[in-house]
Amino acid sequence: MEQSQGNYPPPVYRNAIEPERERSLRTLTHVLYALYAVHWLTGGLTILIAIIINYVKRPDVVGTPYEAHFEWQIRSFWMALAGYAIGGVLLLVVIGIPVLWAVSIWMLYRIIKGWLYLYDNKPFANPRAWF
Repeated sequence: MEQSQGNYPPPVYRNAIEPERERSLRTLTHVLYALYAVHWLTGGLTILIAIIINYVKRPDVVGTPYEAHFEWQIRSFWMALAGYAIGGVLLLVVIGIPVLWAVSIWMLYRIIKGWLYLYDNKPFANPRAWF
């Protein structure tokens, strides 16, 4: 194993993944962010497709930089689903409209942040965070 120069050794997972597999997982992660991003236009169909793919491909990303993105996407889905459900119930008392707007803006923030981190190859410090 090569000695790294400087104070910052490369992450272990970078050396353990083949370039072709890494490209494939990176492309898949981009596609999943795109599916999440258009879920408002498809009535939620694409987000269901994305979450299924997240769970099916989750074992393939273990130990890679994309594992954190999958965790981020899965948590975004479940928290947004809870928020949309609460907002939907609160529609009966009119307060549901601002709740649904807030959940949608929060979801948009999570999609943009995750996608930018993926684009910049930045690791998530805490993929389990709310923001």
